[in-house]
Amino acid sequence: MTDTPARLLSLLSLLQTPREWPGSELAERLGVSPRTIRRDIDRLRALGYPVEATMGAVGGYRLVAGTAMPPLLLDDEEAVAIAVGLRAGAGHAIEGVDEASVRALAKLEQVLPSRLRHRVSTLQAATVPLTRGDGATVDPRTLTVMAAAVTGLERLRFGYRSGDGTETKRQVEPYRLVSTGRRWYLVAYDLGRADWRTFRVDRVSDPFATGARFTPRELPSGGDEAEYLSRSIARMKPTPERELTLDVTFLAPVEFVVARLPGHLGAPEATGPDACRLRGTVTDSLEWLALRLALVDCAFTVHAPEPLTDHLRELGARLTRAAGTATGPGGSPGSPGSPGSPGCPG
Repeated sequence: MTDTPARLLSLLSLLQTPREWPGSELAERLGVSPRTIRRDIDRLRALGYPVEATMGAVGGYRLVAGTAMPPLLLDDEEAVAIAVGLRAGAGHAIEGVDEASVRALAKLEQVLPSRLRHRVSTLQAATVPLTRGDGATVDPRTLTVMAAAVTGLERLRFGYRSGDGTETKRQVEPYRLVSTGRRWYLVAYDLGRADWRTFRVDRVSDPFATGARFTPRELPSGGDEAEYLSRSIARMKPTPERELTLDVTFLAPVEFVVARLPGHLGAPEATGPDACRLRGTVTDSLEWLALRLALVDCAFTVHAPEPLTDHLRELGARLTRAAGTATGPGGSPGSPGSPGSPGCPG
């Protein structure tokens, strides 16, 4: 093999196998002399790859852990496995690995051949992770498009659905992606509103980079995107002066409900073998409370607060409209209490 760059890549691929390679075996594999192997090893070391050599009859070369992370070579199966794992980590806002997953996934998918990208998408579509969380999952492709735009300083266009269901088109200068451990947010300068905004990424649709570059603006709050996001979220939540008194009856055993409710909402009390009641004071948003109550996955009745019952009524109407003209068994409209009707566990 006379092509030096190609030979170095082949040598590196062999060394990344967790074993020790005698110089003679490497020379035979690559069709060069042991002297050429020694020179190539020196080239890899100069590039930052920590190649260790041992002497003696059973000595050889092996790649060891160094002080920095050098580039790695992956075969097809390894690339697919890593991409699937990164997509899972990025799609669920897992504190500590979420943002790193998006950065790594953006780099990997940029160079992933189309045949492997198709395999990754097929695998992800055919599997369902057994996870529970308070936040909505996000399409990793949405995150990687946004991450690339943030890094490349490119303006973004996307559709956005607000909390009340209003659909709008946005063009922004993306600043940072931020994960709260429960949800992903994009901090960006909204060109249409001429002001800074935060966007929940699970409400974003069809994002694409326009190719138009921009010079980053100075973010309020001293350039700290996490602090800016915290202030933005706090403005959307009820204040302590507007605390809500929560009173909900669940038609399920208390153990079932406790296992599915966030702990800060309090502990429900059993009112019978298959019923319990939750009372307490909360400062969460109505939207979030409605979602969490629905995720308990049993029939429930909200006695208070009234704004929450109003929100649930409006949400139920929207969901009914979204379902269209669904009918029950035999072609008649589904009625409350019938199998598969809204609000009843199947």
